[in-house]
Amino acid sequence: MISTEPAVLVLEDGRRYEGRAYGARGRTLGEAVFATGMTGYQETLTDPSYAGQIVMQTAPHIGNTGVNDTDKESSKIWVAGYVVRDPSRVVSNFRAQRSLDDDLATDGVVGISGIDTRAVTRHIRSFGAMRAGIFSGADYELSQTEQLGAVRSGAEMAGRKLSEVVSTPERYQVPAVGERIGSVAVLDLGVKTSTLNYLAERGFDVEVLPESVTADEVRALEPDALFYSNGPGDPEASESHVELLQDVLRGGTPYFGICFGNQLLGRALGFGTYKLPFGHRGINQPVLDRTTGRVEITSQNHGFAVDAPREGVVDSPAGFGRVEVSHVSLNDDVVEGIRCLDIDAFSVQYHPEAAAGPHDSMYLFDRFRDMILAKKAAPEIDASSEGDHQ
Repeated sequence: MISTEPAVLVLEDGRRYEGRAYGARGRTLGEAVFATGMTGYQETLTDPSYAGQIVMQTAPHIGNTGVNDTDKESSKIWVAGYVVRDPSRVVSNFRAQRSLDDDLATDGVVGISGIDTRAVTRHIRSFGAMRAGIFSGADYELSQTEQLGAVRSGAEMAGRKLSEVVSTPERYQVPAVGERIGSVAVLDLGVKTSTLNYLAERGFDVEVLPESVTADEVRALEPDALFYSNGPGDPEASESHVELLQDVLRGGTPYFGICFGNQLLGRALGFGTYKLPFGHRGINQPVLDRTTGRVEITSQNHGFAVDAPREGVVDSPAGFGRVEVSHVSLNDDVVEGIRCLDIDAFSVQYHPEAAAGPHDSMYLFDRFRDMILAKKAAPEIDASSEGDHQ
């Protein structure tokens, strides 16, 4: 049953979009962004990278396959608010256990439906992601001035450290599947369940660590590699994670990072990061792998990017040897991957775990495994050259 209760989406520049209440009632504040995936709304909603954001789906019809417990990427819905054009009237899928609006209401996610999402998307593309609020129930009755004031008093995404909100409070392990080949320490900055499963399926005991972990605690685990996950927030606000990564890299531990982990590798190498006008979000983002010349269709969710030279090989400003940009966006030439040539470290800006698709980038987990196996097979070579990269 589609609600007839009124709701309104208010942007910080004063633009208003009237619609119907969807999910929980009340008010919510966050950064308004759009996601371009045609499918995979449940994976989007439960991706911790979306914490603090009001997510709008550009696909017009949402909710027809319902939700289930299998496809969840974390324990709950993380988006600050949800915006759709046409919520499904019925759920029709053999895997469905509940309706989408039931889960939104249960998790207290205030949403809005029945608005022209194409118009909002065009507005955000023209003027950039901005603070916003959704108001329904009693909060819908607030004056326009009060609603706009609430939006403008909300926190900016720039400068926010959200990893401490989404990270696991306690360390836990996901055991290796099949033949064990080593262990990987995963810094949970907002990790998705699929990522942990794909690492375990490649023979790794996965030690998932809270974002507050120290370098000494990581070293005490004696992992074969370090992995930084995806996550929300501004990489410039995560200097403790940058310093931790620099410490571990100097010790010769192999590293792989995705999304937020790509931005933090960039900063650890001495490059800057910056906020994109409206970011990349969705499961249909084209990326060029310069190593192979192959174009991959990727899953992405990021509002910040690494500021590094796109062409040629450069020296790391922080003293980690030669670095090259390995992947670039074919939409706007944004850095989508970094490869270190003198240490065992690489990262990508997108989500190769492919939840909810596509699967073009799964090879990166194999590349990570191969890097670790090569390191384990030739430790004496790495030890002899370690001093070159202090």
